[in-house]
Order: sequence, then structure tokens, then C-alpha cells
Amino acid sequence: MKIYGSDDRELMDVTSITREGCELIIQGRIFGSMPLKAKVRPEDVRAALRLLDLRTFWFLLTLPLRRRRG
Repeated sequence: MKIYGSDDRELMDVTSITREGCELIIQGRIFGSMPLKAKVRPEDVRAALRLLDLRTFWFLLTLPLRRRRG
């Protein structure tokens, strides 16, 4: 999975998402070169879910089914 900035440049290339205890571990490379291992804690996920309204939550659920618009 790749994460892009607002200027369509690649910010991060995610190579794996795994579980380690009660944390989510995201591994990848930032800007194509610097390795990164990020941890997401349960309280951070709850905080992120509070940022979503119903329309955005629905969009997030249907995002894997959508085609990319050119």
C-alpha cells in the first residue's frame, strides 16, 4: 500500500501491517528510503474513529470497492 501527499508524491510505502500484543505495527519506508516501524495504540484508534463522521466512515468501508478516478 502506498500513501501519497497532496502533491501526489509518495510519502510512505507500507510493506506490512501486523499485530503485536494490543498494538498495530505498520512497517514500510518513508520517501522510498528510510525504514519505519510505527505503532498504533488502542486509544489512538479510538481517537481516530471519533474524527470520522457517518459519511466518511461509509466512504472508508466502501473504498476498497471503488475504482480510481483518473
